[in-house]
Amino acid sequence: MAPIESELSQFEEYFKNTMRSDVPLLDKVTQYIVKRKGKQMRPMFVFLTAKMLGESNVTTFDAASLVELLHTATLVHDDVVDDANERRGFFSVNALWKNKIAVLVGDYMLSRILLLSIEKNNTELLGVVARSVREMSEGELLQIEKARHLDITEEIYFEVIRKKTASLIATCCEAGAISVGATNQRENMRKFGELVGLAFQIKDDIFDFGSPGKIGKPTGNDIREQKMTLPIIYTINHGSKEDRSELIDIVKNHNEESKKIKTAIQLVINNGGIEYAHKRMTELANEALEIIKPLPESAAKRSLIGLVHYTINRDK
Repeated sequence: MAPIESELSQFEEYFKNTMRSDVPLLDKVTQYIVKRKGKQMRPMFVFLTAKMLGESNVTTFDAASLVELLHTATLVHDDVVDDANERRGFFSVNALWKNKIAVLVGDYMLSRILLLSIEKNNTELLGVVARSVREMSEGELLQIEKARHLDITEEIYFEVIRKKTASLIATCCEAGAISVGATNQRENMRKFGELVGLAFQIKDDIFDFGSPGKIGKPTGNDIREQKMTLPIIYTINHGSKEDRSELIDIVKNHNEESKKIKTAIQLVINNGGIEYAHKRMTELANEALEIIKPLPESAAKRSLIGLVHYTINRDK
């Protein structure tokens, strides 16, 4: 990420400052979170979009902070909702400090989004981030509602992941464009980010059917959680009658049994569910790349294209 190397190294300190608090407990928890942050993919989308369309500035750093605060808050809250004890191989906040503190820390981060936006008069960015908060919540609830009945269609699946995952990457790219005054490109960049986000989620779906040694979560996890992912939906809609019935029965009634989960994985693989998901993922990524094709060539554009390829080719 050479074009934004200096921005990313500066951003680390900038983001730390946005999280600071006078409450020692809060400071301790937020420092723990910052130290264990992932690959900073979302700030990368903000900075690369900004640099491709103009020059990074203080508003770009604010935009990256807002999306990173939102992303971090949702991860902390998700771990509480999912009763998860680990995040990226480390203890989750709720595992170390219990649910009550984890929820309050997530709330604190959301309040920082509001305050930072008002302090810096970034109301346009706040509008974009607020829409993302709404969509992510709607996506989670829609998924929970549909998982109860296992009646999710491919159309509903895409609506869920558009809201739940893609909306945040769409926000990154739109916010990056807004930060450099490229308002004529904000809708294009939003669409670009949405398509990349959809491809990103399908890649996560595919991981669930891979080798546990290569990926960051146990194989069959989505089946255990009764999540209707694209490979499963495809198999239910296109598999033989026997295979469909067996797969639905496992997801519904035997999602705790390792042997049955292995059978379900095999049914999905045998019926072409993984191949189909891979094909859809590649189509979405290519559609995204078409959007930025007319833009002038630059190091930032090349890196952004590289980030899209990384999204669909990563192994964890």
